[in-house]
Amino acid sequence: MSTPKTCFLFEDFLDELPDPGFYPGSIKTARFRRSANGNRMLQVLYALDDVESAYKLVTDYFVLEGERVSPSGIFLARRRLVELYQACRIFPKEGDQIAPSQLTGARLQVQVEHEEWQGRTQLRVVAYRPLEPFLSNEQIPFRV
Repeated sequence: MSTPKTCFLFEDFLDELPDPGFYPGSIKTARFRRSANGNRMLQVLYALDDVESAYKLVTDYFVLEGERVSPSGIFLARRRLVELYQACRIFPKEGDQIAPSQLTGARLQVQVEHEEWQGRTQLRVVAYRPLEPFLSNEQIPFRV
C-alpha cells in the first residue's frame, strides 16, 4: 500500500488578508502569559467566522502589569479588557478577579485592521462588540 503524496494546495499561495471590519467569531483560548520583556499579560485567541483558513485565528494581548510598560499603557489595556468582557456579555465589577476561563467559548464580533509588522501586513484586533445587539429591556451596567 502506497502512502499518498502530500502536495501544495491552491489556498497555500493565497495571501490576501480579509477586509478591515467586524467579523463574528468566538474566543478559542484565553490565558495569562509573560511577554518577552517579562510583563504579565492576557493572551486571547479568536477564531473568526467566514474568513479564509490562513487568517481564521487572530491573537490579541492585554499587558496587565510590568516594569517595562507605562502606566498609561496598562490603563488602556485594562480598559480594552473591560470592553472585551462586556462584548462577551460578562460584566465585571471593581475587585472581581480577571479569570481567562470566563472568556473561553464566548461569541462576539471582533474588529480587525491591517497593520505592518516586521515587513509583513497582518491583522490586528482593534475593537469588540456583542454578537447580537443589547435588547431595549436588557440591563446594561453603568459605564464610568
